[in-house]
Amino acid sequence: MGSPDRWIGKICIASAALLCGVGAAHSGPCTAQIVQLERQVSVAQGPETGPTAPQTLGAQLHHQPTPGDVTHAEHIANKDADAALDRARKADAKGNAAGCSAAIGEAKRLYGID
Repeated sequence: MGSPDRWIGKICIASAALLCGVGAAHSGPCTAQIVQLERQVSVAQGPETGPTAPQTLGAQLHHQPTPGDVTHAEHIANKDADAALDRARKADAKGNAAGCSAAIGEAKRLYGID
């Protein structure tokens, strides 16, 4: 039958393999892409980073935005980018690869990430 130490070693190895397999089983079709995008977003800092919104009509007419306009635009862009990432997470959890990929693409577009 073997020594108890041998059995304990085999049990530990089997348990580790099972635990590693459980984590992989719960990941969705684009979990890795979501994690990568979250890392890119968290690392990026500075005035040229963060989500963006479409140019307004006022900007096209060369009107200078007020500080309130800028704050509002940043709020909307952050909200839109967060919503896109949330949609990606939900689609990933459901195993919806196409929906997840589309949401990640939208989040990347909003963050200006290629």
